[in-house]
Amino acid sequence: QVQLVESGGGLVQTGGSLRLSCAASGLISHTSSMGWYRQAPGNQRGLVAVMIFGGATTYLPSVRGRFTLSRENGKNTVFLQMNSLKPEDTAVYYCKGNIKPIGTDYWTDYWGQGTQVTVSS
Repeated sequence: QVQLVESGGGLVQTGGSLRLSCAASGLISHTSSMGWYRQAPGNQRGLVAVMIFGGATTYLPSVRGRFTLSRENGKNTVFLQMNSLKPEDTAVYYCKGNIKPIGTDYWTDYWGQGTQVTVSS
């Protein structure tokens, strides 16, 4: 079994900052990427930022320069530092990892439970 556990959401005023954390654990053989997605009411879930382990990090254009995705060295833990937050950043944020479980030959997307981020104007 593989689990992703998120933390760090909350309520903040416009211009404020939050830091989200996501840790993947369990029977993990390899992880190819981890990232964050978000879903606001009435909208589809979309990419915020994703890191290819050993490769590039991609950001949604509207968060580039304000959000930073980082990884704890050698671990399946990522952080999303969110600065200069805007009301339009309000959403449920979900962590996703593309992971190959131990004892398998296939890659699977695993999701966290989601954490609410609310930015008040």
